[in-house]
This record gives sequence, C-alpha cells and structure tokens, in this order.
Amino acid sequence: MPRNRSTDDGDALLARLGALTAQARERAELQRSLVELAVALQRGMLPGDLPVAPGFHLAVQYSPAFHGLNVGGGDWYDAFSMPDGCIGLSIGDVQGHNIEAAAFMGQVRVGLRALASVTSEPGALLARTNDLLLSLGTDLFTTCTFMRLDPSTGVLESARAGHTPCVWATADGRSGIAEDEGGPPLGVQKGQEYPVTRYRLSTGGVFVLLTDGVVEGPSLNVDEGLDQVVRLAVVAAVAGMDASSLAAAAIKGAERVGHEDDAAVLVVGYDGPDDRQ
Repeated sequence: MPRNRSTDDGDALLARLGALTAQARERAELQRSLVELAVALQRGMLPGDLPVAPGFHLAVQYSPAFHGLNVGGGDWYDAFSMPDGCIGLSIGDVQGHNIEAAAFMGQVRVGLRALASVTSEPGALLARTNDLLLSLGTDLFTTCTFMRLDPSTGVLESARAGHTPCVWATADGRSGIAEDEGGPPLGVQKGQEYPVTRYRLSTGGVFVLLTDGVVEGPSLNVDEGLDQVVRLAVVAAVAGMDASSLAAAAIKGAERVGHEDDAAVLVVGYDGPDDRQ
C-alpha cells in the first residue's frame, strides 16, 4: 500500500528537526566547554597568595560573571612584593567576553609583574606595559589601575589607565572617590603618559580597588554604585571592620545590582600604630 505523501513529508520534517536539535546540542556543549575553560583560565591566572606587611591587610574577592553560555570579560587583580620593598597592587578589566580575553588578562598581569622589576614607578610602569601590549599585535585592550604601597610610610602612589576610580575612607568618617587624572586604556595607542597621584593611609583607613562589575549593572549606574561602595568603606573604617569583611560586602553589593560582567575587589587596610605624622 503506497505511503501518504503528507506522512512522508512529516517524517522528513521530524528527521530534519532531529538533526537540527542534535547540532544545537553539540554547539551548546562546545560553548559550555569554552565557558568552563575561560573561567578556569581566569581563576588559574589570579594570585594564590597576597603579600604581608606589618600593620597592613590585603583582601580580595572575585566573582566571574557567566550567564548561560556567556562568560565575563577577563577582570583581574594582583598583589606582589617588589624589589624596592614596596607592594605592587593592580586591578583591571580586559575588553572582550571569551577565552582570548581571559588569556590576554594573563599576559597583562605577567607583563606588569615583569616590568615592575625594571621600574616600580606606577606611571612609567603603565606606559611600558602599554607599549608591550601594543607590540603583541592583538586587537584587545584593557583598563587598569596600578598602585605602589610603601609599607614604611603608608604612602600609596597610583596611576590609572581608563579604569574605574578607587574608593577610600578614614576612621574619622572622611571618605571619597579617588580623583586622579588617569590616562587611556592600555593597548590602544603608543607613547601614552599616566600621571601619578599620591595618597597616605592613616590608622583605620581603607582603600578599595575595584572593577566596574562591582558598581555598575542593569539596576545601578556607575556613580550610584561608587557611592554605595563609599558608604560601605566608611562603615568599615569607622567600625574597625577588617579588610576581608569589606571586600565581601562590596561583592555582595555587586550581586544585588545584577552585574553582567566579572566583579573584582582588592582592599588595602591599615590598622597599625599611626606614628608617621
């Protein structure tokens, strides 16, 4: 008995749908693997240990953003001891949302560490790193803040390359958003200069380095987000909250604004005797 044509057409459609479903599943599994690899790269390239200096406390929090089959943009933080006895602090955000961005993040972090052995002056360090990244021939770029902390004086020297400004607070209730001049992101144009701004930590004072994923999201603009972190920093400084608790509170705030990017926080706190006046 001959088959009905409509039945044949239905079987062909089902077969086609089955093939398309199988292809979609394979692509989803591949993309999921790429996301997992990107997140693993991000986490694997972040430092395992933080430097220790008498009276100073460093704390970090990092939350990679991945929604479904998308991954965040390669945020990073770093803290390391430099040959001159100071501590280098960096935080940044690579343009892009893929494995290439995560790998580039690792290159930037390693480049900063390597060049810090040549010059620890933050402005010169960012300028050299900028030229190094341009020599790699990639289309990617990154924002970055680099700080040099001198534990013997409590002085922080900061240079900023298109990055979200830092937040500070003191034990007597003063606070604000760092107003350093800054320069363009790294990896965009050669021969850039990055001005240096100096700050001093007093007893109970905190400095918060962060990425835009902490302060910007669908329900919050960057200015409101920075004000939110300022309020957290003031409470922490006045109440004597430790650096780890402040970093955790800042990340928790980022989760409430529904950030769609990575979020990284690096807190520097000083709780030693303030005999540097």
